[in-house]
Amino acid sequence: MTLVSRFEAASRSTAELHGLLAEAFNAFAAAPRGSQERRDALQSMHNIEHELATRAPGL
Repeated sequence: MTLVSRFEAASRSTAELHGLLAEAFNAFAAAPRGSQERRDALQSMHNIEHELATRAPGL
C-alpha cells in the first residue's frame, strides 16, 4: 500500500476514507514487522483517522 498523505485524505469523501482505513489496516496486518510497507500503512491509518476526526462529529 502506498502512503495516504494528509492532503490526499482531505480530498477524499468520508465513505472513501473508511474504505481506505480498512485497506490500510489489512496492509498493516499483512506486512512483515519492521518493513517500510508496515510503517506506511501505520502512518496512513494515522493520517486517515486524523482527517476523520476533523470532520463533523457523529458522521
